[in-house]
Amino acid sequence: MSPQSDTTKKQSREVTQKESVASSLLAGAIAGAIAKTTIAPLDRTKIYFQVNHAPYSTKKALKFMIQSYKTDGVISLWRGNSATMARIIPYAAIQFTAHDQWKHFLRVESNDKADENFLNLSSQVRRFLAGSLAGVTSQSLTYPLDLARACMAVTRKDQYASLSRVFAHLYKENGFLGLYKGYTPTILGIIPYAGASFFTYGTLKKHYIEKKGHTTFFENLCFGAVSGVCGQTTSYPLDIIRRRMQTATAIGNKHFSMRETIRNIYNLEGIRRGFFKGLSMNWIKGPVAVGVSFSTYDWASSSIKKFVVTFT
Repeated sequence: MSPQSDTTKKQSREVTQKESVASSLLAGAIAGAIAKTTIAPLDRTKIYFQVNHAPYSTKKALKFMIQSYKTDGVISLWRGNSATMARIIPYAAIQFTAHDQWKHFLRVESNDKADENFLNLSSQVRRFLAGSLAGVTSQSLTYPLDLARACMAVTRKDQYASLSRVFAHLYKENGFLGLYKGYTPTILGIIPYAGASFFTYGTLKKHYIEKKGHTTFFENLCFGAVSGVCGQTTSYPLDIIRRRMQTATAIGNKHFSMRETIRNIYNLEGIRRGFFKGLSMNWIKGPVAVGVSFSTYDWASSSIKKFVVTFT
């Protein structure tokens, strides 16, 4: 057999289930890391205003970033990013992989007419459900890291210098359950967020491929940006609530239940200024983060699978 025919045989073989899962995990980790690092300064600024009662504006957001730069240097704009990476790498890896597995289980991409209403659900509902379940799966497994990241983002370096100090403080204050403060609104928020994001991205990409045959990295970036806007808008109030609950102890406030937190936000700041504070910034960073994440994942996943079938 010639080297050329051997190469052709390798390229034509199918990726195994184990290889597919491994590719998804690695591609998801890469996508999450790149996306979150890109928007880290905006993310830290958003969290700061979410957990404080001061009114938000673009001017004040810029002032906060400039003041952080003058006080602690440019690295301060990425404060908490180490905690973000420690969380987002496993989170994104699990989320994208779980999404692929949930799509397979729910037969979202099946061309079999018998699967058109699997579980008596339309393909659109199953697509949304696959995204929601992927979000719940990844969020549940990595939640303490998200909590630590939020605490580091709203405090100075001398208070929480490392992840271990954050975990030690949270555990000392509230025991093991302290590592899951704000979990309920997080899960309630991730269901519409992940569902809308994956549903919108998958639907736009599917329809485009049906018309054009394929998509480019830039087109996937645009689809991801649109899905990011949809996802962020549908779940933003719950994001505010969970951030307040997550960081209450870190910034010296009393820890309240979800119901008490909602009441306090409403009484002190009202609906628009309280539950939608910083949403305009999320409309900037959200589409960028989701667009980069989804398009990078598709590119990385495809590249890794091609490498696997070519060189193994």
